Amino acid sequence: MQARPSTGPNAGLSARLRQWWLRRLPRSDTLLLTQRNLYILPTASGWMLALTLLVLLVASINFQLNLGYLLTFLLAGSSAASIHVCHGTLRGLTLHLLPPEATFAGNAALLQVQLHSSKGSARHAIALAVHGSGHWALTDLPPAASSTVQVAFTPQRRGLHPVPLLTAQTLFPLGAFRVWTLWQPAAQLLVYPQPEMPPPPLPPGEPLAGSGTHASQRGAGEFDGVRAYQRGDSLRQVVWKKAARALASGSDELVSRDSQHSQRQQLWLDAAATGLTDPEARLARLTSWVLQADRLGLDWGLRLGARQIGPDSGPAHRRACLEALALC
Repeated sequence: MQARPSTGPNAGLSARLRQWWLRRLPRSDTLLLTQRNLYILPTASGWMLALTLLVLLVASINFQLNLGYLLTFLLAGSSAASIHVCHGTLRGLTLHLLPPEATFAGNAALLQVQLHSSKGSARHAIALAVHGSGHWALTDLPPAASSTVQVAFTPQRRGLHPVPLLTAQTLFPLGAFRVWTLWQPAAQLLVYPQPEMPPPPLPPGEPLAGSGTHASQRGAGEFDGVRAYQRGDSLRQVVWKKAARALASGSDELVSRDSQHSQRQQLWLDAAATGLTDPEARLARLTSWVLQADRLGLDWGLRLGARQIGPDSGPAHRRACLEALALC
């Protein structure tokens, strides 16, 4: 049976308290941990330790055991000292989020967080995670040093999204107390549409005005015309699919893309040419086409309704097209 979310008054009150608390957290890509933004509570092990100390104290009083008193107060003193050590592990630490790199929907996004300590002693067992994920990244910091921690999460929707709420914590040294903080970065993450898999063939090219040629009807990877390989041709011009078939048949003849032929055509990745009615499915197919055309080193343009990005190639053009697909 599927569990239903709680809709009672307690759930509503809890949600309102959570929203009120989050609104009080400032959005910043750099956070200095002080006593104002650090929280500490006993863990389950800490409560069990307190219960054990209580039982030891009652037994020592009942039986007048001097060694029992010694053991009880020794453990209690160690626990009290661990509160200061645990809190000091995070106090004074600086967290800085590096600008996140764009990713595709459904793929893991990596957030790189720099931790800087000016403290003259080492800090141990510092953990970071997306709040509520339970996937912790652990690190230790030497005295007056810095470290970079990668925190991963998986965005499911395309678009420009705020970086999720992050949390840092430590249980050092005894695990009896947990010190933690909540952090709302100000950065945003760009998520591209998830490409269609398996990738469909590229659409046929469109003839240039006045060229008098017809669009090529070949599949993906065979958009350009080909000619025999000539000395001086770059490796990107070699049609490796045809080369593989030639080598499999016992021939060593290589072919290259005919640049003069390709100049008579333009490859346009048009939303209307996808043949799909669902908007997200069209974007997934266009994303797959963009990745294919870039991998093949072709010049291509992108049409998204009234928006048009002219034919070009290279990483900057690929990034511009993917951004347009993510934000449309």
